Amino acid sequence: MTASAPLTMGAVVELLAEEFPDITASKIRYLETEGLIQPHRTPRGSRRFTEDDVRHLRRVLRLQRDEYLPLRVIREGLGSTQANEESTGDVSPQRIRKGRPRAMTVAEICERSGISRSTWDDLERYGLVTTRDSQALEICTLVSRLAEFGIEARHLRASRVSADREIGLVEQALAPRRGDAVRDADDRGQLLALLIDLHIALVRSGLPD
Repeated sequence: MTASAPLTMGAVVELLAEEFPDITASKIRYLETEGLIQPHRTPRGSRRFTEDDVRHLRRVLRLQRDEYLPLRVIREGLGSTQANEESTGDVSPQRIRKGRPRAMTVAEICERSGISRSTWDDLERYGLVTTRDSQALEICTLVSRLAEFGIEARHLRASRVSADREIGLVEQALAPRRGDAVRDADDRGQLLALLIDLHIALVRSGLPD
């Protein structure tokens, strides 16, 4: 496994299956929707994973399995301990627990994501950001990257409307299945991953090859 040979989803599942027998492609897609992994996408939308991606997935799955940490806490903790992870190759569960979600200032989000304050104001006005934390940072980072293609906040209002409709769809679909918290989270993750994949497939089908 080398950096010059990215892995497919199936190959990653196979690599992880020995240590994590329950791992599935849906589970990995769920971790992606939760902001815990960001695989490269080919021009046709297929996911490709690097060696670092696989190592990162192992860390996330171990913290979830062995420490029973919520994914949000893991995401925040890994973000706050990135420098330590790079220098030691490991992440302490104690450090992860200390990395619980924290509020961020608008200035901090703008600086880290690369957007301007006026862009932030536009995102707030259009309802694209409603919090000031890691979720807002993730949204702003994506908006910053979209700006490289000439896409501005005003162009993204339809994305907010679409997201709200899909939130309602998820809640409606999961309402009759409420039960164990772990199962609920897994069901939600699989449903989110499927909706995201469907959205990508629909957009891709409407574009020329």
